[in-house]
Amino acid sequence: MNNICPWCGSEKAQIKLLVKDEFLTKEDFNICECLSCGLLYTIPRPSKDKIGLYYKSEEYYSHKENKKGFIPKVYETIKKFNLKHKYKLASNGIKAGKVLDIGCGVGDFLHTAETHNWECTGVEPSEDAKAIAQKRTKGEIISSEELETIPDCYFDLITMWHVLEHIDNLKWQVKQLQRLTKPNGRIVIAVPNHKSYDAQYYKEQWAAYDVPRHLNHFNRKTLTKIFKSEGLELKKVDKLPWDAYYISYMSEQYKQHSLPLLKGAFRGLVSNLKAKRTGEWSSIVYVFEKK
Repeated sequence: MNNICPWCGSEKAQIKLLVKDEFLTKEDFNICECLSCGLLYTIPRPSKDKIGLYYKSEEYYSHKENKKGFIPKVYETIKKFNLKHKYKLASNGIKAGKVLDIGCGVGDFLHTAETHNWECTGVEPSEDAKAIAQKRTKGEIISSEELETIPDCYFDLITMWHVLEHIDNLKWQVKQLQRLTKPNGRIVIAVPNHKSYDAQYYKEQWAAYDVPRHLNHFNRKTLTKIFKSEGLELKKVDKLPWDAYYISYMSEQYKQHSLPLLKGAFRGLVSNLKAKRTGEWSSIVYVFEKK
């Protein structure tokens, strides 16, 4: 088992949790904590030719559209509210220019940005989602590898909405973010927070661990430290409060409790109320600026 930290390269780590892929395969994975930088990461990490298999499910909502059923309809309704919130968070105080959305899925954020006169580019590994996104935006949807062909200091804004936790080559990705952003440009990162109340309550059955699709697991300290080391300054921290309800609902399902929607709504509410005091939201949005 390769225990090398994906950020700092240290081999000094301890196993924190044994987590089952409750969503799809029921396989077990370890979540390790790097004793040098503090990052939590999933072990073993599926190879590039196999990782796609862990996303092949009709229940993986972010790569689908026009989904049927009560929960997908709730998901879509909340997503509309979230999109407005995300766009406001990302664009507040800056003029429309060039935006890159990494892990753009079916192009929801890009479509919203384009209606506000942004010149859009997306990155999406799923061919199905990529095809849908390409129909919804005038911009180009490319692969991660094609990022290396884009000139330095090209984008005014780069966003990753719940994507950085999926990235295998974390160091390469952060360096690309730094390289591609214009001076004084903005990078917006949204990730689950394993220090949140719902994470502490559900423990190994916290749905946002989502192994092995989520390879990296962040908190405020580790993520800020990673970006600071690349000359990216944290300017603002915000939240996606609806995520606590969805994650808690999924976690209740994993625990096979009765009335998961009701219990998840209650636990999500408790998490958000506690986060108002502690700042440890279930999902945190970080706004960085390139110095």
